[in-house]
Amino acid sequence: LRLGNILECILSGIMSVNGKKVLHMDRNPYYGGESSSITPLEELYKRFDLTESPPESMGRGRDWNVDLIPKFLMANGQLVKMLLYTEVTRYLDFKVVEGSFVYKGGKIYKVPSTETEALASNLMGMFEKRRFRKFLVFVANFDENDPKTFEGVDPKSTTMGEVYKKFDLGQDVIDFTGHALALYRTDDYLEQPCLETINRIKLYSESLARYGKSPYLYPLYGLGELPQGFARLSAIYGGTYMLNKPVDEIVMEGGHVVGVKSEGEVARCKQLICDPSYMADRVRKAGQVIRVICILSHPIKNTNDANSCQIIIPQNQVNRKSDIYVCMISYAHNVAAQGKYIAIVSTTVETAEPEVEIEPALELLEPIDQKFVAISDLYEPTDDGTESQVFASRSYDATTHFETTCNDIKDIYKRMTGSDFDFENMKRKQNDVFGEDEQ
Repeated sequence: LRLGNILECILSGIMSVNGKKVLHMDRNPYYGGESSSITPLEELYKRFDLTESPPESMGRGRDWNVDLIPKFLMANGQLVKMLLYTEVTRYLDFKVVEGSFVYKGGKIYKVPSTETEALASNLMGMFEKRRFRKFLVFVANFDENDPKTFEGVDPKSTTMGEVYKKFDLGQDVIDFTGHALALYRTDDYLEQPCLETINRIKLYSESLARYGKSPYLYPLYGLGELPQGFARLSAIYGGTYMLNKPVDEIVMEGGHVVGVKSEGEVARCKQLICDPSYMADRVRKAGQVIRVICILSHPIKNTNDANSCQIIIPQNQVNRKSDIYVCMISYAHNVAAQGKYIAIVSTTVETAEPEVEIEPALELLEPIDQKFVAISDLYEPTDDGTESQVFASRSYDATTHFETTCNDIKDIYKRMTGSDFDFENMKRKQNDVFGEDEQ
């Protein structure tokens, strides 16, 4: 049994493919919980308790599909693999995000996506570029199973900070590499073994190599299309969906879950996956995220008029512990009226005045037609589900890509089934149903 958002939708799809009998209940009238896209625009105004209705200049309300949680997909990342292997790509159309930018000294710079761009970039000086290039060649050739590629680095014990020293990289380049390429939100990774960071930079380069403009993809009509796609997949394999289904109680017997009570009836189950909002007594608060949805009538300055982009503001640049992200999409993705842009700013809350914390990002977006501010609590499970067979997912963090969500999916899968999530195995199961030639 599954309750909740996109993570639960993906798991219901995967578990259905694996031959499990799945019932998916959602207290909302739409798929995907907080990871849905809100349409029409009037609904977004209502949701944020704005009394006025959208002005005429915003165009038709139904031309809008606004994500509450902004995320892009890494072109070569885990979610795209899950989509390909489960054939959910049949139901979706993606566009490549036009550019990734990084903030330095109050200005934004394009993260170079080709060697020519890298050589022309003002992000670093000439000598720095040579050292950085050497470092990138080292990362590209690095193979954890081939010690000949290590160049004296031990993937399990050398820290990433030491690797940067080895290549003599300066602070700006380190900020840029750790935050705009490896996509870390804080600097804790510097003290950790370098393998994870090297793999993250590889993922960025491989994703970038696929389409050339940036490593990110975004679905037409918004992220709300993803949970719907996995819901269809689940249905093909006999899964059942119930929307608008309030959950009154999770029924436990002898310390483990036996069912869920809704409107007087009990749906019996052996295992339960849910987002933290359904399980207040099995999760703990782990912080807060602020997200500000901004509607603009212009592309963001200094992005070469991109109709979609990501901007990363590394924490060091604004004296913070964690990065600030800006995700921008537009009418080109069928999520806004003609000529309109949606920029969503997000970060981990660090002070008592979260709106002041994101000012550096809002300044980049001026003028802003309308803002919608949300501050959400972040929860993580306190129960690993071994005894209770109740598996709660984590709340969405401030990152603007799905890699951390996929790690959570794999983690829950392992706790539920006792075995590691295996992409190849998913593929074989698909072949059994659809046949090789249809793949």
